[in-house]
Amino acid sequence: MLNATDDVTEAPEYDAIDLLMADHKQVKHLFAQFDALKDTGSDDEKLRVVQQICQALTIHTALEEEIFYPAVRQQIDDEDLMDEALIEHAGAKHLIAQLRSADPSDDLYAAKVTVLGEQIDHHVIEEEGSMFPQARFVKVDTRELAERMQARKAELLEQGGLGPPPDITGSRADKPEASGVAASRIADVTPIRAAGAPVAKRSVKRPARGTKQAVKKKPQQTARKRS
Repeated sequence: MLNATDDVTEAPEYDAIDLLMADHKQVKHLFAQFDALKDTGSDDEKLRVVQQICQALTIHTALEEEIFYPAVRQQIDDEDLMDEALIEHAGAKHLIAQLRSADPSDDLYAAKVTVLGEQIDHHVIEEEGSMFPQARFVKVDTRELAERMQARKAELLEQGGLGPPPDITGSRADKPEASGVAASRIADVTPIRAAGAPVAKRSVKRPARGTKQAVKKKPQQTARKRS
């Protein structure tokens, strides 16, 4: 029988993916708040919400790029998925930088927040629909990653969420021959995705036991015939 003084506290049952998905929900809620303020809210109210969005996304992307993505990249055989996630982060950072220095009364301010929200929606679909299931399937140690991410998040919060921008090619540091390729891909991509662009869905296929997951490459489209 337990006494009143017995410590029955257990370690929280969460992992890195749980933490990232909680961030996704938090940011989705913040974008909904801004949408509600778009027409009738004051500039101060809009600015306060956008500052929260920028801080949350800055910390979130840092945790993924510094800790989560490198661990997942080593375990799953889907280079395209990981590279695309980095490029999507680059697009979000581009808009975040503009919003940090903007005022709600500026032209296109609300439009930039809306497009940022659409980019994040697309990114969340890719992560929760493909990356996270693959990470769980190959048994990435997401509990250990959660501890590191919590510690890093505390550091970033002490800095106000404005720590130095993480190296977005750092997840490929263990592959010197490929790091330059990743950097050039990111540099060559226009960071803003057009609002309303269709979202492509990925299907996750489980590999045979004892083998890595294969990635099917899409065949290049043939040139249109001239009429």
